[in-house]
Amino acid sequence: MMNQEARAGLLTDPISLQLGTENLCRCLVRLLSKDPEWLSAKVKFFLPNMDLGSGDQSPDPTQRVIQQLSKLHTQGQSTWQEFIHCVCMELDIPLDLEVPLLSIWGHGDGFPRQLDIGEESQPDPQLHPGLKQPHQSCGSSPRPKQFKKQEQELAKRYLQLLRTSARQRYADRTPRPGQPLAFPQVYIPPILQWSRASAPFDAQEGAVTGDPKAEDGTDVNIRNLFNTKANRGPRVTVLLGKAGMGKTTLAHWLCQKWADGQLDRFQALFLFEFRQLNVITGFLTLPQLLFDLYLRPEAGPEAVFEYLQENANGTLLIFDGLDEVFHPCPSKETAGPEDPASALTLFSRLCRGTLLPGCWVMATSRPGKLPACLPTEVATVHMWGFDGPRVEEYVSRFFSDQPSQEAALAELRADRRLWSMCALPALCQVACLCLYHLLPGSSPGQSAALLATMTQNYVQMVLTLSPPGFLPAESLLGLGEVALRGLETGKVIFFAGDIPPPVMAFGAALGLMTSCVCMGPGHQETGYAFTHLSLQEFFAALHLMASPQVDKDTLSQHVTLTSRWVQRSKARLGLIDHLPTFLAGLASCACRPFLSLLAQQDEAWVGTKQAAVVQALRKLATRRLTGPKVVELCHCVGETQVPELAGFTAQSLPHQMPFHNFLLTYTDLAALTNILGHRDAPIHLDFEGCPLEPRCPEALAGCGQVENLSFKSRKCGDAFAEALSRCLPTMGSLKKLGLAGSKITAQGVSHLVQALPLCPQLEEISFRDNQLKDWEVLSIVEVLPCLPQLRKLDLSLSNVSVSTLLSLTNVAVTCPTVRMLQVRKADLIFLLSPPTETATELQGDPDLRGNANQRKEAQRRSLALRLQKCQLGVHDVEVLIAQLREGPHLDEVDLSGNQLEDEGCQLMAEAAPQLHIARKLDLSSNGLSLAGACRVLSAVSTYRTLAELHVSLLHKTVVLKFAPEPEEQEVIQKSTRLSDLSQVTQPGSREAQLEPRAAFPGSLTFQMPSEPLPCAPRIRLTHCALQAQHLEHLCKALGGSCCLRHLDLSGNALGDKGVALLAQLLPGLGALQSLNLSENDLSLDAVFSLTQCFSTLPWLVHLDFSSESQRVILRGDGRDRDLSAAGSLPEFQAGAQFLGFGQRRSSRSFCLRECQLEPLSLSRLCETLEKCPGPLEVKLSCKVLSDQSLETLLHHLPRLPELSLLQLTQMELSPRSPLLLADIFSLCPRVQKVDLRSLHHATLHFRSSEEQEGGCCGRFTGCGLSQEHVEPLCWLLSKCEDLSQLDLSANLLGDAGLRCLLECLPQVPISGSLDLSHNGVSQESVLYLVETLPSCPRIREASVNLGSKQSFWVHFSRQEEARKTLRLSECSFGPQHVPRLATGLSQALRLTELTLTQCFLGLEQLTILLGLLKWPAGLLTLRVEEPWVGKAGVLTLLEVCAQASGNVTEISISETQQQLCIQLEFPHQENPEATTLRLAHCDLGAHHSLLARQLMETCARLRQLSLSQVNLCEASALLLQSLLLSLSELKNFRLTSSCVSSSALAHLTSGLSHCHHLEELDLSNNQLGEEGTKVLTGALEGKCWLKRLDLSHLPLGGSTLAALTRGLSHMTLLQSLRLSHNQIGDTGAQNLAAVLPGLPELRKIDLSANGIGPAGGARLAECLPLCRHLEELMLGYNALGDPTALGLARGLPRHLRVLHLTSSHLGPEGALSLGQALDGCPHMEEISLAENNLAGGVPHFHLGLPLLRQIDLVSCEIDNQTAKPLTASFVLCPALEEIMLSWNLLGDEAAAELARVLPQMGQLKRMDLEKNRITAYGAWLLAEGLAQGSGIQVIRLWNNPIHPEMVERLQSQEPRLDFAFFDNQPQVPHGT
Repeated sequence: MMNQEARAGLLTDPISLQLGTENLCRCLVRLLSKDPEWLSAKVKFFLPNMDLGSGDQSPDPTQRVIQQLSKLHTQGQSTWQEFIHCVCMELDIPLDLEVPLLSIWGHGDGFPRQLDIGEESQPDPQLHPGLKQPHQSCGSSPRPKQFKKQEQELAKRYLQLLRTSARQRYADRTPRPGQPLAFPQVYIPPILQWSRASAPFDAQEGAVTGDPKAEDGTDVNIRNLFNTKANRGPRVTVLLGKAGMGKTTLAHWLCQKWADGQLDRFQALFLFEFRQLNVITGFLTLPQLLFDLYLRPEAGPEAVFEYLQENANGTLLIFDGLDEVFHPCPSKETAGPEDPASALTLFSRLCRGTLLPGCWVMATSRPGKLPACLPTEVATVHMWGFDGPRVEEYVSRFFSDQPSQEAALAELRADRRLWSMCALPALCQVACLCLYHLLPGSSPGQSAALLATMTQNYVQMVLTLSPPGFLPAESLLGLGEVALRGLETGKVIFFAGDIPPPVMAFGAALGLMTSCVCMGPGHQETGYAFTHLSLQEFFAALHLMASPQVDKDTLSQHVTLTSRWVQRSKARLGLIDHLPTFLAGLASCACRPFLSLLAQQDEAWVGTKQAAVVQALRKLATRRLTGPKVVELCHCVGETQVPELAGFTAQSLPHQMPFHNFLLTYTDLAALTNILGHRDAPIHLDFEGCPLEPRCPEALAGCGQVENLSFKSRKCGDAFAEALSRCLPTMGSLKKLGLAGSKITAQGVSHLVQALPLCPQLEEISFRDNQLKDWEVLSIVEVLPCLPQLRKLDLSLSNVSVSTLLSLTNVAVTCPTVRMLQVRKADLIFLLSPPTETATELQGDPDLRGNANQRKEAQRRSLALRLQKCQLGVHDVEVLIAQLREGPHLDEVDLSGNQLEDEGCQLMAEAAPQLHIARKLDLSSNGLSLAGACRVLSAVSTYRTLAELHVSLLHKTVVLKFAPEPEEQEVIQKSTRLSDLSQVTQPGSREAQLEPRAAFPGSLTFQMPSEPLPCAPRIRLTHCALQAQHLEHLCKALGGSCCLRHLDLSGNALGDKGVALLAQLLPGLGALQSLNLSENDLSLDAVFSLTQCFSTLPWLVHLDFSSESQRVILRGDGRDRDLSAAGSLPEFQAGAQFLGFGQRRSSRSFCLRECQLEPLSLSRLCETLEKCPGPLEVKLSCKVLSDQSLETLLHHLPRLPELSLLQLTQMELSPRSPLLLADIFSLCPRVQKVDLRSLHHATLHFRSSEEQEGGCCGRFTGCGLSQEHVEPLCWLLSKCEDLSQLDLSANLLGDAGLRCLLECLPQVPISGSLDLSHNGVSQESVLYLVETLPSCPRIREASVNLGSKQSFWVHFSRQEEARKTLRLSECSFGPQHVPRLATGLSQALRLTELTLTQCFLGLEQLTILLGLLKWPAGLLTLRVEEPWVGKAGVLTLLEVCAQASGNVTEISISETQQQLCIQLEFPHQENPEATTLRLAHCDLGAHHSLLARQLMETCARLRQLSLSQVNLCEASALLLQSLLLSLSELKNFRLTSSCVSSSALAHLTSGLSHCHHLEELDLSNNQLGEEGTKVLTGALEGKCWLKRLDLSHLPLGGSTLAALTRGLSHMTLLQSLRLSHNQIGDTGAQNLAAVLPGLPELRKIDLSANGIGPAGGARLAECLPLCRHLEELMLGYNALGDPTALGLARGLPRHLRVLHLTSSHLGPEGALSLGQALDGCPHMEEISLAENNLAGGVPHFHLGLPLLRQIDLVSCEIDNQTAKPLTASFVLCPALEEIMLSWNLLGDEAAAELARVLPQMGQLKRMDLEKNRITAYGAWLLAEGLAQGSGIQVIRLWNNPIHPEMVERLQSQEPRLDFAFFDNQPQVPHGT
């Protein structure tokens, strides 16, 4: 207590007297004595940790004021200045007192150095929680035992001191309503929910929800926070909640409750805030943390700490703001637990139990990754804020009078958005504060309108706390600048140097900032912080929006979205949480006046900044965002209140919106719902692994855009289910609902069951993994009749009993919408369909509409029942059968994995006919025995609908498959087709993607046959331990089976004895299609028994036996078997029958694999096969076949008259086997072909008795044949009468062997080809081949390649060949080989053509060869292809030609193709007179003159000169000019695709002008300008003998065309005129039309791509009939139109063979008229009408075109309807080889028509159907058409709508179907 002397000291301080402040002090004391409550509040604000207890309770008010002022004064200059500013701003003081206060004490130079007060009046350091002097180190010295009692007393006093200090700290916190935020008025416990398995024993459903109606005294459920299951080790609880949830408030509230004695289990409670601990940079011990930073004991700190250690379980330490930790906790700690460390390390040690083991630790944090210092067994609790009752309770507590309470609640309830914002306790407090000031004098709804967003709440709060009518803009912006700087630097506590005193005073006056004492050992300092982190973010946003120093770019950079996912790499959350949201809220138009006033700018300036924020949000909305960022974006967009932005954001959200693994509150979903309200399209929301506030679903109420809603989280309980049930009826568009993996119980289920009937639109419901019990499952199932649109109900992972399961089956049977119930271990799924679905679809079917009974059958429901592994017994099956007998027809019944045993399985098998099971009955894994299997077989043997019975006792398989009843089959087929049609209309459906089933148009489906398909039962008794003694009983049971087709007895123990017995019993089983006897321990004796069945069983066609793999298969020739074996499409069989495809006739085949074939066994086998009727194929394979065995087999072949094929595969033959096989031609004349490959594979093909004798073929490739084998082989082959082909490739003949073979050739009667490729030969063999040519007169052609191909072919004729061809490639001839080559060629007098390709024959060698090559008489064409030819130039090549020894009659040069072709005539004839005469007219140099003389001598009889792709220079042209002058016999001249200079062109033209006897002139594709073309056409004058003229791709201008027209008028012998791609236009066409009638011999004209229009086309059509011999007419790529087509149709030339009108703008009318005119044309071979719009006008024929080979109708818009008559026309064209119909509109109907005619088109080789609309069904029909014997090589089907899986299956079935982008098949040459 301060005495009078102390008071006098304060007032008469020397410094005060010096400054003249004595009177000022008295005035200040007198002023503050009038408002002691205000002064006490300010002292607590500036000295938050100082104990203002008994020491300040002086009875004299003045004394208390002086004491409090002294305590403020001792804090230092900064604190005193800020206090003086608060006095002047908050109190009503006279101006004459305010001025000296601010002038003397409001600045730094006026602070008194000391205020002298008495020593006893100093504050009590032992009662002060913060301003302590450092105490000595605790616990270092041992305590004497005699002081034990004294130390306990010290501890007791300290514990009492702790409680007293806390009680005093919270005693004065009961301010009046409406005061600043620093003092909360009321406290309502928020919703708490446990998140881990360490929930309290007595907590219900994991939620701790304190009683909102309890008085301020007790909350009975708060004890659950400290009632975890952790009895040993650390007891740590972490409280998680978003900003504003009230974590700090709850921490202080717990302290207050403890101080009041409610948490009596704790003797001591310590509360620390990490934002203060962050300031401490030094290391601390735990005693220092407890005593220096919280409250120091009066005495004996060592004793007190030891007591706390001994009683740690009674100590609670609360750490607030764990998410605000600056420094991360080290992962590994090396120091001891007692060593000093950082505050976070001490926290870590406390949590892990290394410090104060057994104590209780509680921490608060925002959601995020928790620090690694926390133990794994930490208990986490989520804070969810307020629900509706809590909001109402808070409002009623906030407002004291009843009218205000009712008015405030009415405002909140009327505004849903404001009500949802109040779910956040901090925001609820702000809203109530604003309403407190706004409600008086406002009309209903007016106040809430001002609080539309969170930002507007804060804005209104600032306006409310500001002086009336005045906005302190400078102070607000000052606070904003401090706030933003703090966020950017990570600072939440500010010290004297961080914030100006006036700003600090303003913040404190409005309650926007609080103070705290931050200290460490030995020092202390007062800090200031915003009352809440969100408030700091709000003021930072104010600064960014209103400060002129912040530009738009800087502002936009702060508009970001932060992911709220828990990141492994980021343990600490940033401070910025709501800053982008506040920026968005300030961008609202409602905030524009406030910002304008704050920034002191006009609203346009503010609007610019607001627009920048909106634009930044718009950019963010276009990105692909994660779930957390989407939620944050929705908050921001909602705050802007811009409808256009909300709509854009809503439309930008993806159709499927996942939210995974991050916390979501009610306000988050409310923000999302608000945005979705602006969306048109439906959306799917998927919440998985997200901690959800229990009442979250209520935020979705009324959201009509949600189509799918799914929740999957263990944190969802009954409260969540109840909230969900309230919102479901309001979501009218919801179709799919999922609540999986939750903790709902019967209570939650009851709420959902009441809500589901109110949602009739639901199509799918999933309650998976909720561990539902019997009653809960049944209650859910009972609502099925109330959900007419429901398709699926998933109750998997529930706990149901057998009795409940039978109840569920009863529901499935009785409920008219259920179509499947599946129960298997974890699965429990109902599949349903609307009852009117099928009926509605079938009403449009005329076949069904007329028959009431059929319609009734079609509408009958089909149910699938799958009860797998459900522990069903015999009694349960009896109950189930009784239920099913009264139910609908069954599609499938699966009872596998139960406990039925023999009796139960027999009961189900016997009841199956009465249950009308359509597809399958599965009784697998039910303990069936062999005796039980026989009883099941007897029970089902008479079923008419049985399709398959599969019993395997080893694999525990018992499956019965059924076919539809005959009378129902037609109805099922029709409904199936209609279902397929629905799939066609929905190509993107999931079923269409997963199941590549062919669907075809309805117009085709009604043409399909309606006859029911025959049922072919398949009985499979595999791995049942059947033995021989069981067969008679088994066959007796099978004998009653109707139409048994497939029998599988594999995997049993029949043995040879059993098979022999079965072979005798088989005729009694009828005509089977297959019999499988694999894995029955059989030997060759069994094979002999089965082979006899070929003669006793007419149905047996194929017998396949493999010894090692024990595979034994007997098959018939049924189409069903073919389809299933090939893996093709059995559902298309009806289509094949409809198209009339007959059964394929195939030979009987016998296949024996992996057997030891000894001579005796082979003899016995062959004797057995002699009795086999019909064509027979024998395939044998074994490891080794000896020569004796092979001889035995070959000697028996003549006695097998029906044998058509013998195949020996996968066996090792001896080197002598080629000779043995070569001898078979003489032993057995029926042998047509012998194919031996690599001594491992041999195939012999035989002629049938009806076939005429023909040539034989022998292939002995890769057999190791060498020189020693050649002579005996040739001797054996010489006995063959006609050997058409001999293949000896890939052997070891070498040069010696090949020489020997060529010597023996005359005695071998080869009439076809001899292949000697890959035999290791060299140039020696090539030269010997050349030398052999004269001695082999029947050789027609020889071809050798010694390069990479290594080919060596010789082709023969039956008679002596007068013309021989020799082709040598890559032979690498050297200079030494050329003379011998020339000598050999000179002897081959019948050689007419020699080609040398890349034989390394250089310029010099070629010159030598030409000089040495001499014949007595004859013609030889020499073609040389070498790289140097393309580089040598025309001059050099002509010089080479001049060296020839004979007369050169033809020269052809192509530089690009690197080819020189010369035709030589022998003997050489000279004409020196003509040479001299013509040489006199040439101006050549000496060398060129000599060359010209040589050329004129050598080429005097030159008839053809061809230059292609050359560069013709002036020198070359001058030489050509001189040469042309001397060529009196030149008939053909070609210069194509070349580059000719202008001077060279003049010389060339001059030379050509003297060639008056030319018959062919080709000048096409040269690089000439219009002037050059004009010059060149001058050479046409006088060419009256010309027959072929080609001027394509030349610029024919007006004058050039006129000259051409004049020249044409004299060419009366012209037969071919090619003028394509010259753009002559209508004028040129009309000029030509005037000339063409004067060309009587014209047979071919090509005017393609000339820009001719209807006028020119019509003129041409008029004149063409006058060209009586015209055979080929090509007018494509001209816009001729229908008038031209009509004109052509009126007068087509009689001899026309080719007509091309591609892309000619023809329409249906013109095409039809052409078709009529073409019909019956006897010479037409090729028609092209591609790329014309012929829809509905495709030409079709009645008479046919007998010689038509190709028709091109690509891209003509031909559809199914148009294709029908067209396809019929194809049959009338028997010579047709190629049909092109790609890029049209053809579907399956057209494919069916084409497939029907394919077998009738014997010459067809290729059909192109690319880019049409053919599905897998149409492709399958085409494959069936190909299988009927068509010779077609390929059908192109690229880019048709066929699934890739179906493509693979179809191509494996028919390789000629080509689906590739590139054409894998070679083009078919005409005439083949």
